[in-house]
Amino acid sequence: MSTLLVFPGQGAQRPGMLQGLPADFLRHCSEVLGEPVEHLDSEEALHSTRAVQLCLLIAGIEAWQRLQALGATTDYVAGLSIGAYPAAVAAGALDFDDALRLVALRGQLMHDAHPDGYGMTAILGLELGELEPLLLQAQAAGDEVYLANINAPRQLVISGPDAAMQALGEAARVRGATCARRLAVSTPSHCPLLSEQAQQLATAIASVELHAPRLRYLSGSNARLLRDAQALREDLAFNMCRTIDWSGALVSAYERGVRLQVEMPPGTVLTGLARSVFSDGRVAAFEGTRIDSLAALMRPASN
Repeated sequence: MSTLLVFPGQGAQRPGMLQGLPADFLRHCSEVLGEPVEHLDSEEALHSTRAVQLCLLIAGIEAWQRLQALGATTDYVAGLSIGAYPAAVAAGALDFDDALRLVALRGQLMHDAHPDGYGMTAILGLELGELEPLLLQAQAAGDEVYLANINAPRQLVISGPDAAMQALGEAARVRGATCARRLAVSTPSHCPLLSEQAQQLATAIASVELHAPRLRYLSGSNARLLRDAQALREDLAFNMCRTIDWSGALVSAYERGVRLQVEMPPGTVLTGLARSVFSDGRVAAFEGTRIDSLAALMRPASN
């Protein structure tokens, strides 16, 4: 049975998510960034895209290190949006210190691009073929609203200005959507509105050493296995302005023999999304599961 380790994206954060992490680990992160990271998870700080993304990276990698210390292993890794960075670290392709610096830059670029009046909205209950005509109609009328995430067949996410997203959400309800919910994300991620920022990040990543992943790395953007450093470099740089196909990534993992998905903190959002795909397998989240039990599930089978 193959295992997939997954790291969540923005929206999973919560105040206090770094509390209780080892002091020496947080101290190291602070030294790398040149600022005290223990304050990044306050309710006020989490209004910043930069703080959110750093918290997700730090919490995810610290949890994975604890599991590894107990003998846990994994066959595949994947990350939703910012989750791609801890996934790359877990795969042995990106140094954690470099990831901290890159994520700090990524979050700042995204925040500065559209500091107010933009974001993301989840559209539940419509399939892609039902939502696409509404998007095309809105774009034809001049609205910069785009498909951002395919999280599940009937759980889609759009990005753009607040007014345009609200109008499209109302149109989606008329077409049968059960919900149009504004997400706790302050930037219009995974759409052309961040193309310029992605290019700036690509310039920074070009000077960072990356390696071919030692674990099988599934891209959350195109649901493909990325086997070399250059492909991973492009994936990390440009996933902020590309549609996320998380649903496709899960199906790809299942078709490759994965029957256990383990979600790193914070939260259990990705666990919920995976249940229907791994209906004859198992899904588990770091939060809410005893760490020794989780590590036992993830240890290599003895011969």
